[in-house]
Amino acid sequence: MGEDRDIDDLPKNDANHTALTPLWFLERAALVHPTRRSIVHGSRHYTWLQTYQRCRRFASALSNHSIGLANTVAVIAPNIPAFYEAHFGIPMAGAVLNAVNIRLNAPAIAFLLAHSSAAAVIVDQEFFSVAEESLKIWSENSKSFKAPILVVIGDENCHPKVLKHCVSRGAVEYERFLEGGDPEFKWKAPRDEWQSIAVGYTSGTTASPKGVVLHHRGAYLMSLSAALNWGMSEGAVFLWTLPMFHCNGWCYPWTLAAFCGTNICMRQVTAKAIYAAIAKYKVTHFCAAPVVLNSIVNASPEEVILPLPHVVEVNTAGAAPPPSVIAEMSEKGFRVTHTYGLSETYGPSTICARKPEWESLPVEQLARLSARQGVRYIALEGLEVMNPKTMEPVPADGASVGEIMMRGNAVMKGYLKNPKANKDAFANGWFHSGDLGVKHKDGYIEIKDRSKDIIISGGENISSVEIENVLFSHPAILEASVVARPDEKWGESPCAFVTLKGGVDGRNEQRLIEDIVKFCRSHMPAYWVPKSVVFGPLPKTATGKTQKPLLRAKAKEMGPLRKSKL
Repeated sequence: MGEDRDIDDLPKNDANHTALTPLWFLERAALVHPTRRSIVHGSRHYTWLQTYQRCRRFASALSNHSIGLANTVAVIAPNIPAFYEAHFGIPMAGAVLNAVNIRLNAPAIAFLLAHSSAAAVIVDQEFFSVAEESLKIWSENSKSFKAPILVVIGDENCHPKVLKHCVSRGAVEYERFLEGGDPEFKWKAPRDEWQSIAVGYTSGTTASPKGVVLHHRGAYLMSLSAALNWGMSEGAVFLWTLPMFHCNGWCYPWTLAAFCGTNICMRQVTAKAIYAAIAKYKVTHFCAAPVVLNSIVNASPEEVILPLPHVVEVNTAGAAPPPSVIAEMSEKGFRVTHTYGLSETYGPSTICARKPEWESLPVEQLARLSARQGVRYIALEGLEVMNPKTMEPVPADGASVGEIMMRGNAVMKGYLKNPKANKDAFANGWFHSGDLGVKHKDGYIEIKDRSKDIIISGGENISSVEIENVLFSHPAILEASVVARPDEKWGESPCAFVTLKGGVDGRNEQRLIEDIVKFCRSHMPAYWVPKSVVFGPLPKTATGKTQKPLLRAKAKEMGPLRKSKL
């Protein structure tokens, strides 16, 4: 048949083809709503015109220091205006944003800075000492170290003496840095939408951190797709409970510019602060991991402001939310939408899209349906649950387990300087998530576990997520995580690590264990019931995820179960 042909041979030109980039969203917001509030942070607030000018100054100041194409700029900060501005100012200069997790220690940050060859480090004053230590470690471990430009961000919520100390150590104060830039700077959009806009590092819960490189095209598509899937409207008031360093805030920095909304910054996230912000600013949307939702539903009476002024839309991802938490959030007036994704897919790339017929269902049944990972985002072309050996889709029966795979514009460019990982991740033309799941008859997918977290007991696969969902519904349990413990009879058996709710009397652990086991027996198959229960706080990663590798190691240290009741 020869080469595929169109009906014409009309070429692309500057008039009919432009590289996709979310940077244009900010220019439009400043044009359409120049006086509308763009960002609110304590007593400080900016309009969209001011934000556009500040981002142009940012880009200009970087350019003045010869920072642009092929350079990365690291930002170490909580959710403050400067971090929002970085999502535009840095790529407007042609450079690549590296949003660094503020919960990482100095050696970890040193690795990220060195691996991405940071040309500049923009750091909030609270985290200046860890940034300094990171740079010291980098310089000591590298023969070709070139000190990056160091810029410190002052904040009214922090002590001014700290800022003065940072400046005395050679850092440039952020506002002074911007003053050196041109508010009318003629920034240039990328000529190629494949150009990198951001690099972010995986949390390392199952492996060492890898640098995930994202492109302008994907950022453009996913920032719009996120809002369209969620039903976000123009002028939304968005509360920054989600860290901007987490998958670039799931692309919402760019989304809020596209929809001319208002960003309410939140330096520290607490249930009390969330309720207060909703009441004060009439917040319409926020995103949060299930651990934050858990804190909201378990907040003390003095922290809660109810009823809510309106239904507040909540987007949750990062871990499978227990149906019980979704149900409790709904009862308080929040509408929770469950999404799922990875750093490699620009954050969430699937959504548990609600159907009208679900609204008449009992709350608990609705919560169970809503806890699934759902269907693909509009901007994700391929989503499938596959047998990784045969690369064939598993039956849509809700029981056959396979690996969740994606492909399309919502998938990363690849891992920075890591060809082996790229080969494995993109094997057979699909991105391999490493997450195990099923597909239901309605086409919705549901995670059952990560491949490393499946418990194999007596030859039967047991989903730790399924057990955790039951444990979360126990009235005394605040958090739970389940891993495999060696078992002489069954090979492995479930071991539950549990954090009790405040006010629960935990002195009689044996009685509590018996009560939890009894509860589990009435809610799950007998071979799923945890044979070991351990009380205490759960270890977390820097992004708030439970560190199952540490729990697996602890369960292994406990030794094998020598006797089993089953």
